[in-house]
Amino acid sequence: MQSIHHPLFAAVYERLSRAGGAWEEALRREVVGAAQGHVLEVGAGTGLNFAYYDPRQVECVEAIEPDPAMLRYAQRRQVQSAVPIHLHQARVEELPFPAASFDSAVATLVFCSVEEPARGFAEIRRVLKPEGLLLLVEHIRAASPRMARLQDLLTPLVKRCAGNCHWNRATLVTLTKAGLRVISRRDEGRGLLPLVIVQAVKE
Repeated sequence: MQSIHHPLFAAVYERLSRAGGAWEEALRREVVGAAQGHVLEVGAGTGLNFAYYDPRQVECVEAIEPDPAMLRYAQRRQVQSAVPIHLHQARVEELPFPAASFDSAVATLVFCSVEEPARGFAEIRRVLKPEGLLLLVEHIRAASPRMARLQDLLTPLVKRCAGNCHWNRATLVTLTKAGLRVISRRDEGRGLLPLVIVQAVKE
């Protein structure tokens, strides 16, 4: 497997995140704020979610990120979190944790860039406890055939410029095939980057 190291993208992402709007902050607060117990965060990136874990609900967070450039930014936010956060350089396809370890898993705008998403969701299912909860935010393949075709055309370029990001993935199909059941779904936005906010449980 090719190593994941995108220092230029990490720097750009960090700069853009500092200018993130109230809408993005509210979305992270909503999704991350629903995590409970022993939490796995997948694709921690620069650590933008760390501020939103509720210490009244969360014991600790094991946060994985494969890109060392991203991890350097995440380490700065790690120490500011109200809950214990342990950082690991790891891929979601090869989680370094025993089965049935976590009450919740969080993934925000991650599976667009995962090399093997089906394997990644299978690993999340493996490490979640029975009825464990996956909290997911992702941009997905457009429902409009015209927009979906445009996503297909643009994805090869976007992958090169934005850390392997795929605009055209049918992520919820992959999730359900891995044995995770959607119990809550909300769709946001249209056009090229429709978002879905999902809660799913291990079956």
